[in-house]
Amino acid sequence: MLDRTYLRENPDEVREALDNRGADVDLDEILELDERWRELKARGDELRHERNEITSKIGKLVAENKEEEREAAIQESRELKAEIEDVESEADEIREELNQRMLEIPNVPHESVPLGVDERHNVEDRRWGFDDLRDVPEDVTPHYELGEEMDIIDEERAAKVTGSGFYFLKGDGARLEHALIQFMLDVHREQGYVDIFPPIPIKSASMRGTGQLPKFADDAYRLGGSNEEEYDEEDLWLCPTAEVPVTNMYANDILLQDDLPLKHQAYTPNFRREAGEHGTETRGIVRVHQFNKVELVNFVEPENSYDRLEELLREAEEVLRRLELPYRVLELCTGDLGFKATKQIDLEVWAPADDMEDGPEQGGRWLEVSTASNFEDFQARRSGLRYRPERHESAEYLHTLNASGLAIPRVMVAILEYYQNEDGTVTIPEPLRPYMGGQELIEGHEKVGEAALGAGERE
Repeated sequence: MLDRTYLRENPDEVREALDNRGADVDLDEILELDERWRELKARGDELRHERNEITSKIGKLVAENKEEEREAAIQESRELKAEIEDVESEADEIREELNQRMLEIPNVPHESVPLGVDERHNVEDRRWGFDDLRDVPEDVTPHYELGEEMDIIDEERAAKVTGSGFYFLKGDGARLEHALIQFMLDVHREQGYVDIFPPIPIKSASMRGTGQLPKFADDAYRLGGSNEEEYDEEDLWLCPTAEVPVTNMYANDILLQDDLPLKHQAYTPNFRREAGEHGTETRGIVRVHQFNKVELVNFVEPENSYDRLEELLREAEEVLRRLELPYRVLELCTGDLGFKATKQIDLEVWAPADDMEDGPEQGGRWLEVSTASNFEDFQARRSGLRYRPERHESAEYLHTLNASGLAIPRVMVAILEYYQNEDGTVTIPEPLRPYMGGQELIEGHEKVGEAALGAGERE
């Protein structure tokens, strides 16, 4: 949430930011609400001052035994009280509407963010790992076909159990996922992160605090109610990203300067309704409704947040470097910037199987596995996250940042395709082997059931 004083004093800057983002927000209407609220607030203060003066006057009139004047003053006080109640009631209604409308305004992009309409205008910063590529098969089998052949990914049975957009991992597929989770946690623990294992159901207030509500209500999984129904502060949602519970751990708290920077990491399963359209780009486990992720959440002093953003990016990159997975770094333009962020940098890993128009010259496609984001004080204002620079000083809003470290299904895709061998096996990256009992290859498993014999489904 933006500071109302900032909005009031810099309307043209905010308008330009909205235009650059392509955001459809009626800023003039919000400013008019703010102006009306301030008028009512001032009027209420005036009326209370008048009533206080009359109250003092009534006491003097009683002492002077001026009964008729006292009754007139009492009547005037009652009328002022009724007017104050009317003014304050209207002010409260407008304040509530204003607060809701303020939630519609996205964050203002940092001056360093490149201008652009959409992802086509994102700026590639650098690539890593392409100078020394391993030999991959001439025709790499896409992960969704390989996973089915090896019987390590089963989308069909997951659709039967839960629905489309979900999947089973079996055998070495499940072991590889567990290995990735533990490996990432260990890497980030080396970088000074404190482990958090958060609850998965999250209150509406927490979802709003980090910016998921009301903007992305349709994308979330709500518990005990329809997404179309009104929700209150106590309603629960399935975790869309560990950013939400971890950031809100400190909602309405005051941290100390000595606590910062505070670095937490959390593994969670994540749930999102938006899973994209059917097609090559979304087949398999690239875009699904449930996925595992290790999230990195940072709380920092405002003056350090952009230096921390660069460090956060390097911390996420370290996972890809140790796994020796080729990737690129992209700066997101204003039109592709997330609602909450002032600046975002993407890590996109190379998956060599499916050739896409925007893929690298080596073929294949890019898969976003992390977005390092600086929110400045946007989330802090929503959640009441503050820190005290010195114990004797007033509390100030801190800055929050996060990044995935990393989105595990897409890293799985990259491994299954980049580490694929001519004989159809997959070499397990060396850093993951200790987590898989020293195993070096994924060779797949024999399928089970009549379907494995081509007999079709049981009647």
